[in-house]
Amino acid sequence: MKSYRIAVAGATGAVGLDMLETLEKRNFPVAELVPLASERSVGKKLKFKGEDIVVRELGKDSFKGIDIALFSAGASRSKEFAKFAVDAGAVVIDNSSAFRMDPDVPLVVPEVNPEDAKKHKGIIANPNCSTIIMVVAVFPLHKAKKLVRLVAATYQAASGAGAKAMTELEEQSRKILAGDSKLEISALPQRIAFNLFPHIDVFTENGYTKEEMKMLHEGRKIMHHPDLRVSCTCVRVPVFRAHSEALNMEFENEITPEEARSILSKAPGVELKDNPADKKYPMPIDASGKYDVIVGRIRQDCSRSDKRGLDIFVSGDQLLKGAALNAVQIAEIL
Repeated sequence: MKSYRIAVAGATGAVGLDMLETLEKRNFPVAELVPLASERSVGKKLKFKGEDIVVRELGKDSFKGIDIALFSAGASRSKEFAKFAVDAGAVVIDNSSAFRMDPDVPLVVPEVNPEDAKKHKGIIANPNCSTIIMVVAVFPLHKAKKLVRLVAATYQAASGAGAKAMTELEEQSRKILAGDSKLEISALPQRIAFNLFPHIDVFTENGYTKEEMKMLHEGRKIMHHPDLRVSCTCVRVPVFRAHSEALNMEFENEITPEEARSILSKAPGVELKDNPADKKYPMPIDASGKYDVIVGRIRQDCSRSDKRGLDIFVSGDQLLKGAALNAVQIAEIL
């Protein structure tokens, strides 16, 4: 089997570390791993397949001889450095928002549109974490019954805002439980411990946040469904890892919960967990560390007079399927 020289830009971040771990766990054919990060992380050692790999500085000349460059260093870094990777002959798989809506850049979820990855011109975009978790669960139903409209509420873990937000959740919780009211609020816009708030990313002119609009625009692009209607409210919750979503769907054709369970039980990347009477349903604590998106609470929309509406609840690991795993799966397609 051919092996590849892989660069990971942003290797010391939460997603970057999971990229390294996922490459190793999935036995990706790595000939050489080149971890890249900012100047302050240069010289740090990361474990890969039992060896210490020294972190190098991300720069214009970092990609000579690289076959695939996995980027998770933020949109500004991607815009600055991805072109140098492509010019050096690498294929960039970018986890930021920098290129997602570029018409010349494929936006790929391997369980949904793997064929789009082959149409790249040097860059492939990894979708937003919430969008990935949504489309893995929704696309199999869309293929069978044609999705017309989706109303979503997300319950997004601190991990979605990075390692500093996870630390902030832990430190705030410890202080509150110890009776200390002096809390540091810096990584997130509000106190997160024992709280939640409907504010992820910046607000736009229409009253939605950028995170909420990503569910619409990215969902349409990935599923090749330009007429899909989506309304979303994204909420940060005091959970360390794994996002959850309540999804209300309207289809062109009638669909029953039994049909949905049958479809989802065979769907790639989906774990069906739908037995509320036995207290079995999706939860972030169960999705953490898992590759699959957990789907359950499948029920007919009782607000409708027909059977074209369905409600489901999903949980998926934001750092894995929502980021690192999806990127490595794209690399596997290549």
